[in-house]
Amino acid sequence: MIEPLTDPSHAIFLSYASQDAKAAQRICEALRAAGIEVWFDQSELRGGDAWDQSIRKQIKTCALFLPVISRSTHARDEGYFRLEWKLAVDRCHLMATDRAFLLPVVIDDTPDDDERVPERFRDVQWTRLPDGVTPAAFIERVRHLLSGEPASEPGKAASLAASVSAASTAPKAVPTSWRSRAALWTALALVVVAVGYLGANRLVLSRRGGEVGGAVPPPVPRTSASAFNPPPHSIAVLPFVNMSGDKEQEYFSDGLTEELLNSLAEINELQVAARTSAFSFKGKDTDIGTIARKLNVGAVLEGSVRRSSHTVRITAQLIDAVTGFHLWSKSYDRDLGDVLKLQTEIATAVAEALKVTLLADTATKIELGGTRNSAAFDAYLHATKAADAGGGKNYLIAAAAFTEAIHLDPNYALAFAGRSFVQSLYASQNAAQFEVRKYFDEALADAHRAIALAPELAEGHLALGFYLANGALDLKQALDEFERARALAHGAAAILRVCGVFAIMAGRIEAGLADLRRAVTLDPLNALTHHLLGFGLYLAHHFEAARASNAEAISLDPELLRAYEYSGLTDYQLGNFAGARAICETRPNGWGTQWCLALAYQKLGQPADARAALAKIHAMQGDTAAYQYSTIYAQWGDTPKALEWLETAMRLRDPGLSLLRTDPLMDPLRKEPRYQAIERNLKFPDSR
Repeated sequence: MIEPLTDPSHAIFLSYASQDAKAAQRICEALRAAGIEVWFDQSELRGGDAWDQSIRKQIKTCALFLPVISRSTHARDEGYFRLEWKLAVDRCHLMATDRAFLLPVVIDDTPDDDERVPERFRDVQWTRLPDGVTPAAFIERVRHLLSGEPASEPGKAASLAASVSAASTAPKAVPTSWRSRAALWTALALVVVAVGYLGANRLVLSRRGGEVGGAVPPPVPRTSASAFNPPPHSIAVLPFVNMSGDKEQEYFSDGLTEELLNSLAEINELQVAARTSAFSFKGKDTDIGTIARKLNVGAVLEGSVRRSSHTVRITAQLIDAVTGFHLWSKSYDRDLGDVLKLQTEIATAVAEALKVTLLADTATKIELGGTRNSAAFDAYLHATKAADAGGGKNYLIAAAAFTEAIHLDPNYALAFAGRSFVQSLYASQNAAQFEVRKYFDEALADAHRAIALAPELAEGHLALGFYLANGALDLKQALDEFERARALAHGAAAILRVCGVFAIMAGRIEAGLADLRRAVTLDPLNALTHHLLGFGLYLAHHFEAARASNAEAISLDPELLRAYEYSGLTDYQLGNFAGARAICETRPNGWGTQWCLALAYQKLGQPADARAALAKIHAMQGDTAAYQYSTIYAQWGDTPKALEWLETAMRLRDPGLSLLRTDPLMDPLRKEPRYQAIERNLKFPDSR
């Protein structure tokens, strides 16, 4: 028994069946790491008068009772955990009905109506933590319950419980038409889809109505300055509402908001919240103070857009999120052809209101690569909307719209960069084998043209790097281009993600992790950002931290398949093979989770199941998963077969080879001469 270190009135009693000890230990460690005291009985032999008295006292005095529910608790007719459950239920009878005390968690697919669980447990919200993986959202909920404070929003406790559940255990169908040639490039393609075609900090939101008038509006609800201390010069841009009277024009107000966010991100002293995190509030009537706290920003910009045939009216207001007072507001009426200049005007006014020093070249940076042709700008916004949606059909729609923008303005560098990116994405994920080279060649030409038109355009260098890594497997030159993009757009979370992952693959571990952690700071509510930090930590062999990051990703987006894959692979590396199997079996329709299962089943003495998982990957991916087959055989101990598939991957120029230097699954092969020859041929950048 571990004695409490703090006031027992703030401790949690963790009750579990002995078969669930590992999952319970994981929950305990996560809570303790957050400074929360947990009573967690790890004794092998339970019972006796002293033990009984101690347990009764702890359940009588604890602040929360956390029963771990599972198939094991369902199966057992008897057990000390059942005595603990009875004592907790008995205490509930003495409590007020609105007192929070029971906090049941489920670690597998046990149904909510399990008849072998006390009825009192079934009366409250259950939280699903597969195999005990404990996200930050759950820890936040525990902190709130221990604080004794009422929820700040109606139903907050219930909604938070739902948000930290790892989703229904019913498998989600995953399209197999995507040619996911490597786990890495599926991840980086998801980066692009999730954050916009070019990986910049983009914001696509629509939440509030109304326009800003000339008079200073009343302050928004005040946020306590003593409890909230955001970074200086930090800002979030909320959606500018479409006031045009035509819902079809929403793409224009959204796109204009994105461009304004990008303009602000060009100002060195500003820290601008990334697009995806802000996007999470779309359609929600969330107050400014809450948004600011969740994004950790000191100011919020919002407004509206009214578009007519040839003109646009934009209203904007800047709010100090700490005091609740409005810092600045203004209305603008412009011709559509003046939108590029207008972005500069608004960004400059916002920066001045925040007392940020502007450099002489700020306007030039904001307008770099843009257009003054209103029709070209309109086509460009249509293109980015399609690209953001993702998928082969949408990539082709986006490419056509970018082509229209280029036709209208042949010097539109951003449109060339965008078309390059979607053509690389289509080539790597969707194109037929005979079309792949065509799309890659066009992507290369467009990237070069974007850079020729605007040498300082980060998006052009990012597009070229994406081609070099995916279409040419030139890892050294790709990293050079990514680092150039990073230097030109240091405040863009998506660029930091790509640069961070590539730096780690090159062996530059600390620099890469620093970039990924900075991306999380800028984009805290983006599940993909947390997953990619977990992915980087996995490649860096920091497995415990990788597990926590992927758990956070799952809590933010229970449908993010790759977070399940790498949660499983991380458990595999930690020797928790049963845990790896459990989490990947919750999403069995993905080829990546089958990859994880092929490894876990073999270690658990289920070779037939392991071979079946490998066969499923073959059926879904064919030879395009050559790199993954090599890792499987390496882990199975079949070195000749592993080397054979690795050489096949090299012959096919499988982009998964980018992982070779740091992938822990390849560790068994590192002393093999054939492996070493392939690593030399790939000419990885200097790890410095």
